Amino acid sequence: MIIRYRSLVTAMLALTLGACAGPVAAPPSPVVAGDVQESPGKVQANQAVTVSATVKDIDQKSRVVTLLTANGDEVVFRAGPEVRNLAQVRRGDQVQATYYQSVVIQVLKPGTAQPGVTVASDADRAKLGEMPGAAVAQSATVVATVVDVDREHHTVTLKGPKGNVRTLPVRNRVHLDAVRKGDLVEATYTEALGIAVTPPVR
Repeated sequence: MIIRYRSLVTAMLALTLGACAGPVAAPPSPVVAGDVQESPGKVQANQAVTVSATVKDIDQKSRVVTLLTANGDEVVFRAGPEVRNLAQVRRGDQVQATYYQSVVIQVLKPGTAQPGVTVASDADRAKLGEMPGAAVAQSATVVATVVDVDREHHTVTLKGPKGNVRTLPVRNRVHLDAVRKGDLVEATYTEALGIAVTPPVR
């Protein structure tokens, strides 16, 4: 999973947020954290990337915000009218965006689920009068049917909800031993994005 940090900051702040003298402190560098958890018939991989920026300048009248990134670049954008609470933002405030990704693949026994595709999403933003902030999340789940298990060649063949068939390698023998023909494989991909503006630490 590859994250383009500067693009993330620009896009997220434009959605969330929508002349001063003297320097402002540069924000910390991006922080990446992740892990992989495995048990027979189930794998979960998670990754979170936190990107910070400092408000270098903000013009409340024109709603133009200038951010300073960790590598010294400036990002300038205009907050749209849908952005709440821009008046709460001050020069020197810290803006933090966290992008989260998760992939869960697990084997299910017949009858516990139905082949298909489901999509869900949710969003929230700061209440009036609070510091600007927002969170969005979406997930997609695909359930496919196991039509063949080749233990000699370490592969599993799946039939998707629309009838498409695909053979996939299984590197970990533990997972291959946990699956049988007729089982279901459920794959869920989730991504979430949160952003918050906080006053600088004095």
